[in-house]
Amino acid sequence: GMGGAAADELAGAAGAEPGDDPGYADALDAAAADAASDESAENIAKLTSYSWNIFRYIGDWLHLFGIVALIATIVKNKSCQGISRSTQILYFCVFTTRYLDLVDHSQTAYLVFFKLTYILTSMIVLGLFYRFGATYERRHDTCNLAVIIVPCITASVLLTSEYSMLEVLWTFSEFVEGFAMVPQYIFCYREHGNKVGPSLYVIALGGYRVFYALNWIYKKIQMPHYSDMQSWIGGIIEIAFFVDFLNFRFTGNSMLRSMVLTVDTKINEISDKVEMKVLGSSSTLRAEAASGEIRRRRKAEDADAAMDHV
Repeated sequence: GMGGAAADELAGAAGAEPGDDPGYADALDAAAADAASDESAENIAKLTSYSWNIFRYIGDWLHLFGIVALIATIVKNKSCQGISRSTQILYFCVFTTRYLDLVDHSQTAYLVFFKLTYILTSMIVLGLFYRFGATYERRHDTCNLAVIIVPCITASVLLTSEYSMLEVLWTFSEFVEGFAMVPQYIFCYREHGNKVGPSLYVIALGGYRVFYALNWIYKKIQMPHYSDMQSWIGGIIEIAFFVDFLNFRFTGNSMLRSMVLTVDTKINEISDKVEMKVLGSSSTLRAEAASGEIRRRRKAEDADAAMDHV
């Protein structure tokens, strides 16, 4: 679809005369390929320059602030109360699968700092959960991780832009991040707690996603052909949950709460039935046993039996 004048100009640039054949066609192809690669290089340079915008910086620092607030809260209280371990496991998956490009790309110090910090802090948080395991409120952390991870694996294989290991894992991390805060929201919905540390963490992480969405909108305005569908899908899901959580946290109303808890309860009932059939036990029973509720019930039953004898 190239005009004759443009073709001749390209051919001249390639050092061929319009009448030369078949070398003329080859030179023309080579010159057209060069022009296309120049244009794509220019587009990449433009996208890179627009990627470093104020929204992105605010988002990154909010994210870091949220993680620091989370670690400080756990260490100060020597307790994991109010915090979903499932959300922390998902974030660990997100960072370790997304930042594998640290191994094979040379990157700016800014990116290396944030990527290494995210991986390291996600390990520290899981270590703190192990250290203060007795304070972990398992009964509120009911979200089934398989229900998030399995569809995300499927979607990343179907919707990746190219079939390289790094690209599939990057796509997986984008989808998982869209749902990473869902276990924390379920935890908060069930707990009804207004603890400052966990709330600060949730609000900082939600704010980080809002600023990243503004960063995408800014890039889209500056470069209309910019597209990053995997990130956008994850971002929209996450922001919808975040806005609903803010509404729940500050007004006590929530559009998603009853739906999310109903779905969550149903999924747990189904997985319990499957586990009972396959393993002869279920995670709910194991959790109850661990928290001593069954022992307390037995004591109560024994007391009732003793009263009956009297």
